[in-house]
Amino acid sequence: MKIATFNVNSINARKDLIIRWLTEKNPIDVLCMQEIKCEEERFPFKDFENIGYECVVFGQKAYNGVAICSKLGFEEVQKGFGDPFWDEQKRFLRAKIQGVDVINIYAPHGDLDGEKHTYKLQFFKYLRQYLQDHYNLARDNLVLVGDLNVAREDIDVWAPDLLHGTIDFMDDEREVFEEFLQVGLHDLFRECHPEEHGFTWWDYMTAAVWRDEGMRIDYILASDPMKKRCEDIYVDMWTRRRRSPKPSDHAPIVGVFKD
Repeated sequence: MKIATFNVNSINARKDLIIRWLTEKNPIDVLCMQEIKCEEERFPFKDFENIGYECVVFGQKAYNGVAICSKLGFEEVQKGFGDPFWDEQKRFLRAKIQGVDVINIYAPHGDLDGEKHTYKLQFFKYLRQYLQDHYNLARDNLVLVGDLNVAREDIDVWAPDLLHGTIDFMDDEREVFEEFLQVGLHDLFRECHPEEHGFTWWDYMTAAVWRDEGMRIDYILASDPMKKRCEDIYVDMWTRRRRSPKPSDHAPIVGVFKD
């Protein structure tokens, strides 16, 4: 099973790019997308059906939104946590696919301080509690993916001294993220590639991707059983290092899991 996570920064703006990627370059089995920026009725279901994907969507007009597109069908689907407060922003989508629970998350971007910053910290605490309440990560087949908007360590940013204390690389964000991982999740890219930075986001405005001045803020996290099944994980740069079709500011991460 090949699972990818990709912040597309508007599905309708990025549709042609994604379709080309899936048909010409990398035939993913399960594609989890974040920041789709549209309500469900505006999602291009037909375009994905035409290339063999069934999609489920938890969308929001102009902001946020998550989707999962699968070549393998769905056994279960859960849109949102089931909590009115945390589901006001569309950031959580779960699907069971061939016995694997796939959770797709678009974490808050936050701010330097104030309500958005507090909301981001509380989001990770709530997500940790959700996992503790619903899973045994030593036993269950769980893959949690998404744009989590936190760079863990110095290796995960291009200039740690310059970026320290900025959004996505603040001490309290990193601390709450590490506490979240302690629920029993493995950061597969870092465990498989301890010396490789693995950036997944580069600023549009400064053409930073061509100088590789990026951050690693997108993740594939796994329970113990799914870590054992992981055969490969990599950042696919085909969708990012290009001028047309216009890329997202993120690149997808792809994880390959054996049966």
